[in-house]
Amino acid sequence: MLRAGLATALAGYAAAALAADAAQSLFNGKDLAGWRTVGGRGTNQWQVGHATLDPANPRRLEVTGPGEELISPARGANLVTDASFGDCRLEVEFMVSKGSNSGVKMMRIYEIQILDSYGKAQVGIQDCGAVYDEHAPLVNACKPPGEWQSLVIDFRAPRFDAAGTKIANAKFVKVLLNGQVVQENVEIAHGTNVSRHAPEHPTGQVYLQGDHGPVAFRNLRLTPLN
Repeated sequence: MLRAGLATALAGYAAAALAADAAQSLFNGKDLAGWRTVGGRGTNQWQVGHATLDPANPRRLEVTGPGEELISPARGANLVTDASFGDCRLEVEFMVSKGSNSGVKMMRIYEIQILDSYGKAQVGIQDCGAVYDEHAPLVNACKPPGEWQSLVIDFRAPRFDAAGTKIANAKFVKVLLNGQVVQENVEIAHGTNVSRHAPEHPTGQVYLQGDHGPVAFRNLRLTPLN
């Protein structure tokens, strides 16, 4: 019995090690290697440093010194990864200023909303943790502006047959905001909002929105899932 238990434990450790090995860091903490700007307001406003809430104006984020955070202190361009992915788990931490608005888009077209929704009694399809404009978060798990928050997205890509016809929708299998489940088994039949009529593909890029308001990101990790 002891030997069987040890074998089970070792198998668990091995699986965890494999999962850890499979995780990829999407941001090197130094520059925009692996990313490029797209759309938005054209200007590349992204900086690498340390972000804090401006004590004189909580609607602003300041870049206060050296750091390993990816910061958009003002409206400008969006970012997409050079690489494309299918089924995956995306882990990211973010910070917004008071009233700010951003988002993370899987495959560039399926958005999980980032917004300062702290303290709202009821949250809807445009609040933080929503599948934007499609499915409201199950709970309001937001922290106050200026605090780091965690987002974990388990995403399943749409499926296509050999002829290229879609046979299964994309799905947000589970989304955690600050450790609380805000989405679970939510299928999405098309892109969200402005991407509603965009073509769907079996793989796509990770997209960070920088054209709406101040936002900072750190600890971006992606694990491909079979």
